Amino acid sequence: MATTASPAGRPAVADSKALAWLTAWIRSHKQATAYAAVALALAGGLYGWTLLTARTAERSAGREIEQGRLALDSKNYPLAASVLSRVVENYSGTHAAQEGMLLLAQVRLAQGQSAQAIELLERYAPKADHDFRAQAYGLLGAACENVARPKDAASAYETAAAAAPYPFLRAQYLSDAGRAWVAAGDTAKAIAAYRTIAERLDSTNVAAEAKVRLGELTKGAGIGGLK
Repeated sequence: MATTASPAGRPAVADSKALAWLTAWIRSHKQATAYAAVALALAGGLYGWTLLTARTAERSAGREIEQGRLALDSKNYPLAASVLSRVVENYSGTHAAQEGMLLLAQVRLAQGQSAQAIELLERYAPKADHDFRAQAYGLLGAACENVARPKDAASAYETAAAAAPYPFLRAQYLSDAGRAWVAAGDTAKAIAAYRTIAERLDSTNVAAEAKVRLGELTKGAGIGGLK
């Protein structure tokens, strides 16, 4: 009488046949298998090397960033500019390079080189990581104010406010925007900036000043006036 395999036995038989086939294939393709193993080993080694190199680069850049920051704090602006420019160029794409870009912009502003700071920040700010975006646009606003471009300054400050991670920072940038809009002659936008602070960011340190400015611009109508 013929015997039949039970359904429960079929997976085991199939697995056994697959294992036997794989073993036979490896034995008959030893060279290809060796190449594959080498390729995998190289890929793993390359990944590890890349990770190690990236970490080493960040540490090296961090040390140079600290050197540049100390030079900026001590008002040695030529040294600060030299060190930070090197960080931006040599460590492009790293967290340190973005921090270096912001510090370099601060150096340019401290040196009275607002035009150079604007050129730097207009290229960098739109592609800055989220952690640096607000500060980049805040510095751009300050630089534009320095060269009597209040409308551009106000727009930069509003972008900084939108990207700010904390209420107090958002309020400060909106206050800066309000001041710049007044200088640009756009009272309506200045009122909108100050009203946002007074209504939505009332707990921040600049709220009191914002309410004073709002009262001045609305001739005493305050928060509820001239909507």
